[in-house]
Amino acid sequence: MSEALALAGDTVELIVLEVAGAEFCIDIRSVREIRGFTASTALPQAPDYVLGVINLRGAVMPVLDLRARLGLGSTEASGRHVIVVVQNDGQTAGLLVDAVQETMMLGADQLQPPPRYESGREDAFVDALIPLEGRILSLLHVPTLLPREALELV
Repeated sequence: MSEALALAGDTVELIVLEVAGAEFCIDIRSVREIRGFTASTALPQAPDYVLGVINLRGAVMPVLDLRARLGLGSTEASGRHVIVVVQNDGQTAGLLVDAVQETMMLGADQLQPPPRYESGREDAFVDALIPLEGRILSLLHVPTLLPREALELV
């Protein structure tokens, strides 16, 4: 589990996202805003998970297809999708998701470390697992989702 979550104290506020029929969540402190879908301008030679860029109040911001970033296929973006604008260490990017479901407060003791595999990467996308009422949420690690090299294209 990341140091930021360990330092968060007794409770953590999370926002639950739907991507490819699965539920994921991110720390709400990483979320700058939630906005409706906006068509993006494609960038040549960008990784396949970078949809393009949009104008966010005068600033050019990349939009990442979270489904593609997680290796779950690609999103056929439409007006029903949502862009979650996240910020980490001076980087701002939009994450295209199917829906935003809810926010929740959880005790930090409810977060469990995900399994690590022998050939597993240290920069894993999932920071923790949260078993809740017959379902398991994957807590995504925002800094890993926003690779510096992809965002330097913008």
